[in-house]
Amino acid sequence: MNIQIFGTTKCFDTKKAQRYFKERGIRFQMIDLKEKGMSRGEFDNVARAVGGWQNLVNPAAKDKQTLALLDALIDWQKEDKLFENQQLLKTPIVRNGRQTTVGYQPEVWAKWE
Repeated sequence: MNIQIFGTTKCFDTKKAQRYFKERGIRFQMIDLKEKGMSRGEFDNVARAVGGWQNLVNPAAKDKQTLALLDALIDWQKEDKLFENQQLLKTPIVRNGRQTTVGYQPEVWAKWE
């Protein structure tokens, strides 16, 4: 297993995801989205794995202005704007190879073990 957790240090669900894997002795790599965002290739792979970039948007994101801008854009511009503003992503994003989850989903992670 090659687990990557994308999130922020202040995100409660990201902390719960880290705890989930630590308690089971599963090694993971934590990527803080505030320090280092996803590369374009990672973003595209994650979006494809979860059924589209729309499933990555956190409607409760703190940056309401950028969230409103995202809604106002033409469809083909929205994905690029989300990539540029990764603080709008729902976290944690957990990857295991080509499998990806968005949000806290221990029932899915249990199947990876």
